[in-house]
Amino acid sequence: MEYITATAEMADEIYNVLHTTIQTVYPKYYPKEVVDFFCRHHSREHILKGIASGNMGVVVDKGIIIGTGCYDDNHITGVYVLPDYQKQGFGSKIMDCLEAEISKQYDTVFLEASLPAVFLYEHRGYKTTGHGAYELKNNVKLVYEIMEKKLNVRQAPVPNKITKPDFKQQ
Repeated sequence: MEYITATAEMADEIYNVLHTTIQTVYPKYYPKEVVDFFCRHHSREHILKGIASGNMGVVVDKGIIIGTGCYDDNHITGVYVLPDYQKQGFGSKIMDCLEAEISKQYDTVFLEASLPAVFLYEHRGYKTTGHGAYELKNNVKLVYEIMEKKLNVRQAPVPNKITKPDFKQQ
């Protein structure tokens, strides 16, 4: 298992990881409108933007992209692992790498956790600091946990910055 920086050539495989995971796991927790919202949000354009930032990576095992993660400043913006590979340490590997990068500049990391991911984050020491809701069509709400964790700082910390979720209804 290896975590590497994502490249534009990986965009289709990353798209597959995101959409397969969303379409397989999220219907157990969310109504169809929320599943559709996440699939629209994680478009090829959105993925290419994450890759271009240099802050998106993939975990590869035996030549297969198993999962992906991305961050912006001290905000983890997404972690996804193919359903067949969940609960095998791939998500933890992604989180270890994202947290290591963020800890180079910040002492706290923030994220918005989807309902399926809350347990993973709590297990890693994240604490819920709030709850969010995003209005969708048909009076449906996307609900999520706002979580944070103190990191072991490897360099002098800079002031904390929290960013708001980058949800845009499409």
